[in-house]
Amino acid sequence: MQTPFTDSGALDLETLAREVQFLHRVGVQGMTWPQMASEWPQLTFDERLAGAEAIMRANKAVDRATRPAVVIGVQANDIETAVKYARHAEKLSPDAIIAIPLNQGKDEAKQMEYYSAIGEACSRPLIVQTVGQMSVDLVLRMAKQIPTLRYAKDEAGATLPRLTEYAKRGQILRGVFSGKHGPTFLDELARGAVGNMPAAGFADLYVASWKAWMAGQREEAMEVFSKTLLLIMDAQAYGVEGQKYILQLRGVFPNTKCRRPETESQVLDDQAREAIRRTVNYTKRWFKA
Repeated sequence: MQTPFTDSGALDLETLAREVQFLHRVGVQGMTWPQMASEWPQLTFDERLAGAEAIMRANKAVDRATRPAVVIGVQANDIETAVKYARHAEKLSPDAIIAIPLNQGKDEAKQMEYYSAIGEACSRPLIVQTVGQMSVDLVLRMAKQIPTLRYAKDEAGATLPRLTEYAKRGQILRGVFSGKHGPTFLDELARGAVGNMPAAGFADLYVASWKAWMAGQREEAMEVFSKTLLLIMDAQAYGVEGQKYILQLRGVFPNTKCRRPETESQVLDDQAREAIRRTVNYTKRWFKA
């Protein structure tokens, strides 16, 4: 999920709840907040708690039969704070929690301590979001030692060979999700990924591709995903502000306000907005809501 802010820069809980409703309408199986694309480092401790509570409330209000799972991010820059987030999540009872590693996953012993502490603080299934130098071997060793660690969102290194490595190592995890907007999403599914955690703005196209692929309708999956790739390129090129602009064009966000600084190549200038509008206008015939 992307994090909405008011024009003055405050966390916009009303729009965050509207994003939950949008994701329910487009048929996602789950939603995750706050992670990389949610600008989590720019959120205060209290905003993190308030946002998690708002998402849980909004999700409980949708149709129970089609209600998506909620995954709450509990990562922090130190173990003590991460444990506080995990304890708060325990009270909310989301379907799972997720955590980005400390310091890009460089110190394996520290990662084991960090994830063990999170696992002890919250009984919900734990997803490790790999980044930086985290190896498949480390993830699987942690899964053996931490009872709640059951899934990975793998964004470290080259996705496809890592998925093959997970598959060869056996069923220690219940599943591995891919990330990075999933430009090789269908190949990832073929190698055993259970899904992807992409940006929210065009999640319905991933849903359609996933459903077709899982039903054995491979050509249909490729047809839909070929359209998804156009939006993936925009999401990668124009960063979080561009992803928010897609949500604005779809009537979910009122603005593209960000706290996270973008790189010079990702500035959302008039030409960037026109490029995104062009793509959305072309792909909207495949949108679900």
